[in-house]
Amino acid sequence: MTWTTQDAPWWTRAVVYQVYPRSFADSDGDGVGDLRGILGRLDHLAELGVDVVWLSPIYASPQDDNGYDISDYQVVDPVFGTLEDLDDLIAALHARGMKLVMDLVVNHTSDEHPWFLESRDPASPRRDWYWWRPARDGMAAGAPGAEPTNWGSFFGGSVWELDERSGEYFLHLFSRKQPDLNWENPQVRNAVYDMMRWWLDRGVDGFRMDVINLISKDTTLPDGVVTGGLLADGSASYVCGPRIHEFLAEMHQEVFAGRPERLLTVGEMPGVTVEQARDFTDPARAEVDMVFQFEHVGLDHGPGGKFDVRPLRLLDLKASFGRWQAGLADVGWNSLYWDNHDQPRIVSRFGDDGRYRRESATMLATVLHLHRGTPYVYQGEELGMTNAHFTRFDQYRDIETLNHVAVARSVGTGSDEDLLAGIAAMGRDNARTPMQWDDSPHAGFTTGTPWLEVNANYPSVNAAAERADPGSVFHHYRALIALRHEDPVVALGDFTMLLPDHEHVYAFTRRLGDETLTVLGNFSGEVQDAALDGDLGDLVLGNYAGPVAPALRPWEARVYRGRSTS
Repeated sequence: MTWTTQDAPWWTRAVVYQVYPRSFADSDGDGVGDLRGILGRLDHLAELGVDVVWLSPIYASPQDDNGYDISDYQVVDPVFGTLEDLDDLIAALHARGMKLVMDLVVNHTSDEHPWFLESRDPASPRRDWYWWRPARDGMAAGAPGAEPTNWGSFFGGSVWELDERSGEYFLHLFSRKQPDLNWENPQVRNAVYDMMRWWLDRGVDGFRMDVINLISKDTTLPDGVVTGGLLADGSASYVCGPRIHEFLAEMHQEVFAGRPERLLTVGEMPGVTVEQARDFTDPARAEVDMVFQFEHVGLDHGPGGKFDVRPLRLLDLKASFGRWQAGLADVGWNSLYWDNHDQPRIVSRFGDDGRYRRESATMLATVLHLHRGTPYVYQGEELGMTNAHFTRFDQYRDIETLNHVAVARSVGTGSDEDLLAGIAAMGRDNARTPMQWDDSPHAGFTTGTPWLEVNANYPSVNAAAERADPGSVFHHYRALIALRHEDPVVALGDFTMLLPDHEHVYAFTRRLGDETLTVLGNFSGEVQDAALDGDLGDLVLGNYAGPVAPALRPWEARVYRGRSTS
């Protein structure tokens, strides 16, 4: 699969912007962001130059996991507005030449979804829409260890919840209020496809598919191996399970095939390998256009998991990115991201959010965006927004974080000081603090009390200040996006890693025809020598003003364009 500039899909040149509606803009003063708030800020996205807006879930939900627990797929939750508001948003985006991608969450529903409420009756025809199982042989339901398998949940505790009404357990890989759908049942799949077609007919331009590679399970549900603690990792039975390719091919055929619209499908796939991603995104297989993979955002996790933070080794990042660039060079496509609603802020994580906030934020953006793949910008990333640096447990709202603290305290692992340090570095609420629009109260996000505290640095880090400063993070992102739109080498050029053993400088080339872009990024607060042989060409983008220095300055990024004379 070697695309030319004439036949390459539109999304090879596109940049996607993720909006987390709860935290983007509040139009009615209730402290929670909403669709009308997003409508009022579309000029910001238009000025940035993005092509697609990905909207995190706005469906009806009890909000146990901030909307990723859906109780009705075809209703907008009143906290965000109405279907008519969404129609207006779609129309306004299309009028500006942008597309809207919805979050598709179909590995699980809310336990308040009518499908699940019906399935709780053992005699219901929908009983088999979810994974119901009795207690282990010879054990009473509810007894310690009686759960059908020994798997641990992503959010802590067992993946099984006992339903007293029927005396059986239901499976939930995430929160106990997020029961997993049984994709083995064709009625479940048809109901999902009907819903997806309904959204596309309404004008939606595609879907980002939440944990979509978990929908196929080994139907024997075998125990996993316990390597620490009381519960096992059951992922071998549900990550890229036995029928996953069949299900995604069927979904494509039933929902997307034959539509004239220029749609986008991206599969979020924890645990996916390069080889598996080639299959998922091979156009000849017609499954999904691109994947979200997690390898690079696990490089700073210690043996204790994501909250056991370790410093990033740049050599590990190079090895990971390089492997994905090589593996998908001829077949398949990758998503490029640093931030999203589940990750801490990259400038605090891999950069320097103090003295060199602007420099490190722009360097990280440059290195990421000039790889081969489709870049994703998470709200506030284009401003250089930082982690929240909360200092108290009661400042957090995220269910994953709160469950982690509860479990750690119950088993006595780590002091409160250690727990706070871990969640301050890696907690999901770092990405969910309200968008910082200006230096007015609550950063211009709301006239009320925000659902989550605004980052204290909003008087200096905000969209108004960034847009007014030509040398800001915001304007650097605009330049990166414009470069992708204007220069085919960014979308389609070959990738070659340079200086693979340099511990502080990330360097690579992109080459298409007679044009070469050379990208340099200093991942440190010290001056670094990055001597490369030959004439690199003209400097087309950098994050320092003035003459080019002989060596790379702290957190400096440079992009050179050269042309072959042969």
